[in-house]
Amino acid sequence: MRKLFSALSVALLALMLTQTAAAQTTTCLAHFAGRTAPTITRPALQDKTVGLCFEAFAVMHSGVSRTPLWSAEHLTRDSLQQARAVKRRDAFHPEITLPPQDRAQLADYAGSGFDRGHMAPAADMPSEQAQHESFSLANIVPQEKHNNQILWSAIESATRHLTQQRGELYVITGPVFEGEKIERINGRVFVPTHIFKAVYDPVQKEAAAWIAPNVAGNEYQVVSLAELEKRISINLFPGVAADIKARTAKLPEPRLRGRPH
Repeated sequence: MRKLFSALSVALLALMLTQTAAAQTTTCLAHFAGRTAPTITRPALQDKTVGLCFEAFAVMHSGVSRTPLWSAEHLTRDSLQQARAVKRRDAFHPEITLPPQDRAQLADYAGSGFDRGHMAPAADMPSEQAQHESFSLANIVPQEKHNNQILWSAIESATRHLTQQRGELYVITGPVFEGEKIERINGRVFVPTHIFKAVYDPVQKEAAAWIAPNVAGNEYQVVSLAELEKRISINLFPGVAADIKARTAKLPEPRLRGRPH
């Protein structure tokens, strides 16, 4: 069952902050490295933010962009083995726990030309309930079709492959909105200019991120956490040391297969 959690103080489990930021739960803390959620470092980004805790991932949703700002997962070999046994059932749905004026609707995406792109992927979900939750529009951004179905699918597969090699990873995925004028679908939902996926290995103490423009083509970069966090104004892994964030771990090259995630 999904729960709201605080965007401002995940360490204080019993503290009630506002109507849109309720107490953090022990279950949701497990999705974060060091049991510490990302923090927004630019105050303007905090407007209309609501934390959502799902079974297998957590989201910080923005009522301004009507998208997640990030989706966080803790992937393990065991969780991915469970996920392989779950048959995919597409069930996109609006997030009814959010205020109607702040949430995306199915009608926003209809005829937009954009895919509904998962941030926490359906293929990562270890149960039918978790997979259903991943289809919440609170976990979705408008994504260019080729980007979503080919390049980003390959990056998601590379993340799962790396998890199988390492044993576990903490993963945070989200949109980037850059420039003075951001495109919107249906005049409501912001279209990301780029999409990122950051990974942290808590055993090897290594981290890096893929980042790709939200356009057709296979262009992407691998960057350090320090570079990405500065660019998006979000401290994705507050408990990770600065020297680890400054180094760029080697990430596997995405293998382009042309299948949707």
